[in-house]
Amino acid sequence: MGVIAFLYAKLSRPSNAKRVAGTIYDFKVKDIAGREIDFSSYKGKNLLIVNTASKCGFTPQYSALEKLHQTYGNKVTVLGFPANNFLWQEPGSEQEIASFCQKNYGVTFTMFGKISVRGRHQHQLYKWLQWKTGKVPTWNFCKFLVNKNGNEVLFYPSTVTPLDPQIVNEILK
Repeated sequence: MGVIAFLYAKLSRPSNAKRVAGTIYDFKVKDIAGREIDFSSYKGKNLLIVNTASKCGFTPQYSALEKLHQTYGNKVTVLGFPANNFLWQEPGSEQEIASFCQKNYGVTFTMFGKISVRGRHQHQLYKWLQWKTGKVPTWNFCKFLVNKNGNEVLFYPSTVTPLDPQIVNEILK
């Protein structure tokens, strides 16, 4: 096996896959205010999970995420996960991130505390998403759409906007 093939295989499925939770509903994650959110409360809902950053060329997608939340909130729950994995584009504290999102984009969807979405310190939720899809975020504003049954997960890169028909059509199924 070549070096590139070996590295791809290692990134495609985490070596600790046995420690990855069985379902999305097994997770409990702290929101941006420090309150623990039990993902079992999302049963029966589509989830759009997005790794976000305040100082990125894709940061204006916060507006589209908020519009998706406002327009299709009865069909999808938008969950934002600030991450500082890509060129230190999310350097702020949770309080600074929350203030930035509210002031600049009027964000009302749920934002979580800053986590790592890839690499050695990858959060367990993102290990689970990687295990389900074979994908890791390649940049800020990558999206994972978990269907309302919690068993199918689709990955969309940063270049696919939240209101792209391929995402909306999946939500409306």
